[in-house]
Amino acid sequence: MNNTYIRTIVVAVTTLLVVSCSGDKKKGIDYNQFKTEIQLTPDQTKSFDEITKKYQDLQEQNFQAAKAQGGNMDRVALGIKNEELRAQQSLEMAKVLDGPQMEQFNKFVDENSRKRPRYDNALLERIKTEAQLSEDEFKVVNAANDAFEKAFNDAHDVYHGNNDLAKEYWEKFDAQRKAAIQKTLTPEHYTKFEEIVKEVQFKGRK
Repeated sequence: MNNTYIRTIVVAVTTLLVVSCSGDKKKGIDYNQFKTEIQLTPDQTKSFDEITKKYQDLQEQNFQAAKAQGGNMDRVALGIKNEELRAQQSLEMAKVLDGPQMEQFNKFVDENSRKRPRYDNALLERIKTEAQLSEDEFKVVNAANDAFEKAFNDAHDVYHGNNDLAKEYWEKFDAQRKAAIQKTLTPEHYTKFEEIVKEVQFKGRK
């Protein structure tokens, strides 16, 4: 498969999925709820509050900077920055909480944070390895995945506050993502791909 064909597929996938809109404010994680589920010492509580406030403030700064772009708000970039902040917060929190507490904290954050609407890196690695994709096939999977994420995020203002409508958009863009991938993968590889991603479904927006 030549590079010109790959570029054509990437452009076609992106064009197929892109929708436009702007942005709004989102709710953050309620860390006070976590403190009701775990026993912290006074010193731990002080450090816990300082760390979580620090990263909530940083997240809010990122959001306001993205919101200032108006209709050009880049939700993909914002999602990446928030992932990085959560990783940094976890590293700092590990100096305050013990092993079991840290496990509970990471689980709580994972369950209560908004995930990027895409195949994550772990799943992508499974797809590449278990479906035995060529490099060219994997490039198209990544392109379709990136285009899906952008399209779903760009449509945010349309479905915001309506999970039923968000689900409709998610399923529409997911079908287009799979159709684009199916055009490139061999039938055997696509069958394995479908098996790997069959559990990936829309999850209500937090």
